[in-house]
Amino acid sequence: MILLAVNLAASVALLLWSVRLIRTGMERAYMTELRRALRSAANRRISAAAGGAIAAMLLQSSAAVALIGGGFAASGLLSSATALPLILGADLGSALMARLLLLRVDMLVPFILLAGVLLFLNARARRSKQLGRILTGLALVLLSLGMIRDATAPIGDNQIVIQIAAYFENDLVSAFAIGAILAWFMHSSLAAVLTFATIAMSGTLSANVATALVVGANVGGAAVPLILLSGAPRPARVMALGNLLARGMFTLICLGALILWSPNLNALPFGAGETAVMAHITLNAVMVAVALPFADTLAKLASRLIPESRDTEEVATALEPGALDQPQLALACAKRELLHMAEKVERMLVPAMSLFHDWDPMKADHIERYEDDVDRMHYEITIYVAQLRKSDLTRDQSRQAVELVAMANSLEEAADRVAVNLVSLAEKLRDLAIRLPDAGRNDLEHFHDQVVANAQLALTVLTTGDAEAARQLVAEKDRIRAQEQALQVCHLQRLETGDKASVETSNIHQESLRVLKQINAAFSYVAYPIAEQTGQLLESRLTKPRYADAT
Repeated sequence: MILLAVNLAASVALLLWSVRLIRTGMERAYMTELRRALRSAANRRISAAAGGAIAAMLLQSSAAVALIGGGFAASGLLSSATALPLILGADLGSALMARLLLLRVDMLVPFILLAGVLLFLNARARRSKQLGRILTGLALVLLSLGMIRDATAPIGDNQIVIQIAAYFENDLVSAFAIGAILAWFMHSSLAAVLTFATIAMSGTLSANVATALVVGANVGGAAVPLILLSGAPRPARVMALGNLLARGMFTLICLGALILWSPNLNALPFGAGETAVMAHITLNAVMVAVALPFADTLAKLASRLIPESRDTEEVATALEPGALDQPQLALACAKRELLHMAEKVERMLVPAMSLFHDWDPMKADHIERYEDDVDRMHYEITIYVAQLRKSDLTRDQSRQAVELVAMANSLEEAADRVAVNLVSLAEKLRDLAIRLPDAGRNDLEHFHDQVVANAQLALTVLTTGDAEAARQLVAEKDRIRAQEQALQVCHLQRLETGDKASVETSNIHQESLRVLKQINAAFSYVAYPIAEQTGQLLESRLTKPRYADAT
């Protein structure tokens, strides 16, 4: 019995890791395009829900879509009510993906796995490499589901398991609660639903119990974005809470129907696992249809439950004076503060481009206040590290201290470019009462999306120290430089046609491209110390990869 439990736990662990592998590949290869598509789709509720569903199927995670939508809401690009349909649709997309992944395609797994690994190991282009990662993750998902089926098959005749299953047959509330807890623990409703459905397919669980578990997983999955966005600005938390309220109401109605009507779901022409997944899809489809028209109401209700006072940020610091006599601990404190500083700069950058077509003095003031915070943090990090260098540091610790200050300098420069240059250029558009032409605005917004994606990649590098992410960030610096040159050529071509709006806004357009390129370069700098330590940098160029990290 212990061996069976270990096999089941290992199978679930592989499933979680495989889903993460797919999501990582999609984020590294296509995050910019996904962000842009979701922002465009969010103009209408139906298209927003459809866009959220497609994104969740690609990312293998409704929580990832919720974080993107939360970023839009936090930056002011979307209101909470406008962003809410994204996450409602994402949950439906996640449910549809569960059904697709449960298809029995065991014969294809070796071919998908072989193609994925070969592509990942041998591809030169970044996107081709990430496509290999995605295919590998997909093959491992299918493999892990087979492992779960194999692990649960022998326990169907175990008397203890039979008694536990019989107990849950008469206590669907407990099954609902366990489903919610496990989905929250896994941080993936998709993984939880796949696990429950696969176990049910082995005959261990009845259709009613499996459905109760899956319905509970909907609540647990909806709680994940709210937890992940707990430190985000209020609009993002309002969006996540609105989704949790809608999902909570619908799942309780479904649970009540299961208990009061006691339908014999085993009599349906599907197996127990398929029945649970179909119930999962139906629940989410009905919820999208019913909740979309009331997105504003849900957002207003959620906003009443989240007090305004939580948006007031406390002036806190990770720089502990008492740690200065412990160099390694002090360096860790400085790195945490640097991460907080980078997050501030990223929050300044995200809403900046919206000022170019819709000037908002409150948003501009918000950016300037953040810039003051960044200046303060830059000064405090510099002083803290200077005090630390008075201690007896090793050569490696001294190098780290210098690198931290250099990265702080770079991030402070990025903040200046946003607050001083970008905001001033947007304000100039307002003062001159001119607007960017559609083609020029689209170019700038697309370029801005790419820089934002790289800023978020820089946060990942600071948080994890991942060598592959650092290499990608350095490579992005060269790509962004080439992209800026290409966009400058496109702008010149529009000027050649004599387009009046392009002529009027020429200086602003060209300067905005240059500033965004400089901001990207400032964020990219955080990757250089890691790339140098791992031997992936020459004096000024990337080396060829010597090995591939399959994680």
